[in-house]
Amino acid sequence: MSAPSHTTSYYAASANDKNLRPALQGQVEADICVIGAGYTGLSTALHLAESGFNVVVLEATRIGFGASGRNGGQIVHSYSRDIDFIEKHYGDKAGAEMGKMAFEGGKIIRRFVDQYNIQCDLKDGGIFAACNGKQMRELESKKALWEAHGHNNLELLDDTDIQKYVGTTRYKGALLDKSGGHFHPLNLVLGEAAALESLGGVIYEDSPVIRVDEGDKAKVHTENGSVSANFVVVAGNAYLGGLIPKLQAKAMPCGTQVITTEPLSEAQQKALLPNGQCVEDCNYLLDYFRLSGDGRLIYGGGVTYGAREPDKIESLIVPKMLKTFPELKGVKIDYAWTGNFLLTLMRLPQFGRVSNNIYYAQGYSGHGVTCSHLAGKVLSDAIQGQAERYDVFAGLPQYPFPGGRTFRIPYTAMGAWYYTLRDKLGI
Repeated sequence: MSAPSHTTSYYAASANDKNLRPALQGQVEADICVIGAGYTGLSTALHLAESGFNVVVLEATRIGFGASGRNGGQIVHSYSRDIDFIEKHYGDKAGAEMGKMAFEGGKIIRRFVDQYNIQCDLKDGGIFAACNGKQMRELESKKALWEAHGHNNLELLDDTDIQKYVGTTRYKGALLDKSGGHFHPLNLVLGEAAALESLGGVIYEDSPVIRVDEGDKAKVHTENGSVSANFVVVAGNAYLGGLIPKLQAKAMPCGTQVITTEPLSEAQQKALLPNGQCVEDCNYLLDYFRLSGDGRLIYGGGVTYGAREPDKIESLIVPKMLKTFPELKGVKIDYAWTGNFLLTLMRLPQFGRVSNNIYYAQGYSGHGVTCSHLAGKVLSDAIQGQAERYDVFAGLPQYPFPGGRTFRIPYTAMGAWYYTLRDKLGI
């Protein structure tokens, strides 16, 4: 079997840890076996190892190979559907309980970085940018909603104020979240892996799982070995494939594209993002961007449903970048890549149990950076017998996409086209 490798991203090129972990050989035993070495899997594993459990993680390719090592690197709180949506559709109790957890993921990330000295260029401050008046009014409502759930450090910016933070005339205003932030996502997950290993956890790379046997003691099989464990956590997300068929039907992999410029001069950096915050706009198919630790602009956006990889990523993203920052015309693009996230019909994460001792968490629908870290804490608590918070998530309905596997992609793309048209018209 060939050695695993990351995609050709800026993150992979600038990773702090390029060491390969061995593949699983033979039979081992553990308290918990985690499938997938991304944020969900490693947050779960690290929380459990901190509580003294013997944890084994199986990764099909490389640590952070999927969305955890390819994303925009932004700390964005709450969920892809906000707390008011949850209250409206699932009741005040579900909304209140999920509201209590909505801002915890970012705190977990910061604790890991501080406690384990993870070098990932963490910087505070995030901006939600409004492209029209309707979106600005929605940001005013978001501020009130989040403050009602105890999340402060928020500031509204009008069309003049925002230009102190983002060097473009594209936006009508913004919401500054001072507790947001950004970081090098692959170095974060690699740092979490090292933290787990420092506590005695073991990670096997190049070890795709081919079968999971249920039972009082579950058994997880790879091509050349197996792990027997009291509990199993399935954390493969968009890269799980058909390992657990009942999960495959509930969500759809989608791709998003990212580019990274050559290093910019200090003057260019100050002109684009004078205070160094990260930005995402409020469109349904949003753009997001920030500066890297070495002064590059990282710009991403767009969605390809069904995780189809575009032929020419630059042709999709560079026009978006130039619409925001036309002065970057002619700047060299050093890296371009795509990565998959897992979309659910209701745009809410899916937590549940395959059996009494096999748990899963997936489907963050584009808000996975913070929610996956929260999921790790909630999963860890559930395995230790404190399942109240886990069951709040598990109690949310999980619907399949209409149209089955054949028509779910065109149906979803049609819906996205409708919302994109509304964004353009500002209605």
